[in-house]
Amino acid sequence: MLTYLGAALPRFTSPAARLLALQCALRADARGRVRLPAGLLRGMRLRQGGELWLELAHAGWLELPDFRSLPLQLRLLDAAVLDQAPGRRARCRAAHWALRPAPLALPTAAPALRLAALVLASHSPTEAEHSTDIDVLARLCGHSPQQTAELLDRLVTTGTLGTWQHNRVTDEVFWQLPQPQARTRACQPPHRHRMPRS
Repeated sequence: MLTYLGAALPRFTSPAARLLALQCALRADARGRVRLPAGLLRGMRLRQGGELWLELAHAGWLELPDFRSLPLQLRLLDAAVLDQAPGRRARCRAAHWALRPAPLALPTAAPALRLAALVLASHSPTEAEHSTDIDVLARLCGHSPQQTAELLDRLVTTGTLGTWQHNRVTDEVFWQLPQPQARTRACQPPHRHRMPRS
């Protein structure tokens, strides 16, 4: 679904609007109608919600909801969202996971950082090291490659990410999650270094 949104939304759609669009896409029924629970937006800590809705409406992606009624009800205008796998039940599970995407959950961080963590978590299977193309990562995060690199640095600083590096020959970004034992040391703070960029 993140890949679909990367193509369906304008390239520099804000991270907050992307997080909102993701929840709408994952919660849509077979006709593109969405009902958002009253506390969802508050729980997502998305401020300036009206501007986010306008941003997605101006992109032609959804109809503005009636803000006077709760839960919020709206309709998605992009028919392609209905063709995205998997099915509705799996989408509902994904919508809940996307709010706190283990193992990179950042519920109290700014939207840009939360979206970057979500994108990395969705590309992080069980292997120790993970990778993807820098342009793919940047497009899904709604930023330029340079801005995405800054977000990765911030994820390392917060301890959410262990290390990362950019191979400029292949244009791939490699990253590692923090070591579990580093989080459990009581006497010594974890010592993390970002891998030098090639």
